[in-house]
Amino acid sequence: MSEAKSGQTGELLLQARHITRCFPASGGRWLTACNDVNLNIYRGQTLGLVGESGCGKSTFMRFIVQLDMPTEGEIIYRGEDITKMRGARLRENRQNIQMVFQDPYASFNPRMKIKDIICEPLLNFGRIKAAERGAKARELLEMVELPGELADRYPHNMSGGQRQRIGIARALALEPEIIICDESTSALDASVQDKIIRLLVKLQREKNIAIGFIAHDLGLISSFAHQVAVMYLGNIVEIMPGEQVKNALHPYSKTLLDAVFDLKMDFNKKIPQLDSEIPSPLDAPKGCPFHTRCPRCTALCQTERPELKELAPEHFAACHMLA
Repeated sequence: MSEAKSGQTGELLLQARHITRCFPASGGRWLTACNDVNLNIYRGQTLGLVGESGCGKSTFMRFIVQLDMPTEGEIIYRGEDITKMRGARLRENRQNIQMVFQDPYASFNPRMKIKDIICEPLLNFGRIKAAERGAKARELLEMVELPGELADRYPHNMSGGQRQRIGIARALALEPEIIICDESTSALDASVQDKIIRLLVKLQREKNIAIGFIAHDLGLISSFAHQVAVMYLGNIVEIMPGEQVKNALHPYSKTLLDAVFDLKMDFNKKIPQLDSEIPSPLDAPKGCPFHTRCPRCTALCQTERPELKELAPEHFAACHMLA
């Protein structure tokens, strides 16, 4: 896999500022899926967002592709808050930010041929004529290293890896500046997963696009992301350069890192684990969101939420014990 690079030297494309999303629940309660999230996306770089299921990472990325709207906060893209866009302006902006879904088969119409699936965005925005579908589909298939003759087949004729490549081709058809990958390799075999990651890195370099990549695997995301943000119970608890993940500081990040299996690891060493379950977002703990599972918890952690502080160049963590 491509080696991650540190340093936010690219052009700042998108800024998410103080993003919060609350959902009403039974009994007059509220579920906070994202709590005051602040993240940036840079041209030509990958932002990896890591955390357990239900931590809010997919909810956050849905705001960027405008599939949902936050309760509070703003997302600035090209100097405009995309959370305020409506109607024709909202539709027009969708061309700039596209998504590769976790399950490509579920996002495809099984009755449509591959050429129609890939070219549908181009036809919707009047970029090509219907008669040009075949040639354009072959061009896009070859871009993702698939034979052009697959254009006349159907999704069920494809393997999982091929379908994911088709999903990437469809996302890039409109030449967006940003693509969001929602655990786009989690259902694939390890060898296929590696090939898809290499393809994304190659396309990013060629097209200078920004990528937001959601994952559970901290080891995987650190192998190619320029910046990694760790999310826990709706909160960003650590942000660091991809190549510095091995030096993670937050207790939760370190637990995720210890759970990464490696052929070079010491199999005689006991793997640390969290003994308790993640709290329900409906009953989120006061103070530090991680304090109910943290072995270093103090009285301060139970009452006061820590803020993200820069502890090393471009390395931020929210932990009272690290301040």
